[in-house]
Amino acid sequence: MSEHESNESSLVEHLIELRARLVRALIGLGVVLLGLMPFSRQIYTMIAEPLISQLPNGQTMIATNPAGAFFAPLKLTFFVAVFIAVPWLLFQLWSFVAPGLYAREKRLAVPLLASSVLLFYLGCAFAYFLVLPAVFHFLTAFRPEVIAITPDATAYLDFVLAIFFAFGTSFELPVAMVILVLLGWITPQQFKEGRGYAIVGIFVLAAVLTPPDVVSQLMLAIPMCLLYELGIHAARWLVPRPGGKEQPE
Repeated sequence: MSEHESNESSLVEHLIELRARLVRALIGLGVVLLGLMPFSRQIYTMIAEPLISQLPNGQTMIATNPAGAFFAPLKLTFFVAVFIAVPWLLFQLWSFVAPGLYAREKRLAVPLLASSVLLFYLGCAFAYFLVLPAVFHFLTAFRPEVIAITPDATAYLDFVLAIFFAFGTSFELPVAMVILVLLGWITPQQFKEGRGYAIVGIFVLAAVLTPPDVVSQLMLAIPMCLLYELGIHAARWLVPRPGGKEQPE
């Protein structure tokens, strides 16, 4: 077999493997989604609790769109299914790319992937249990009495998902810092020396990602500053040492 034919055969095998991994990922996601569908109303009620608890007794949400009351819980259920299925989706990705990685890359990739998932979950949990109650308490406590809050179900869901995404991705800061160090683009010492600029950037980012209230901005900026310090220490620990090249296993 010629080298050209060998390369084509290898490409076809990789495409077949990629298709198989995608199918398995979608099947796993579908199983989780089907399992959650009967509980879509309860899931939405749970997500709405941080706001409902701050509203006057007996006041609930509204649906300005006739279909909003139906599609909002379904939309939320899909995102929750993705949230739960992330480890399975990442496992399929890992199974596809792992054979081509070096031994050291494999040793580092597993804890990095696990840390990224854990930090994303922690960011979302932090947003749900601490940030959302504080934000809604602030917004409802300082509203004029003549203004009644009648939140729309779909708009509320979009707001909450944006908060979850902002906090989940922001909590990935230490992983991003470690990856930059492993790629050789920056050193832990440079991260340490640039701490002042980083803190300013973090507060600017928090102001952009969060609602226009000081509570949520501080509740994002302060943990990110702590995570920045964690990233410096993690990068120092994982900084690559000079040595010979490794070969794929």
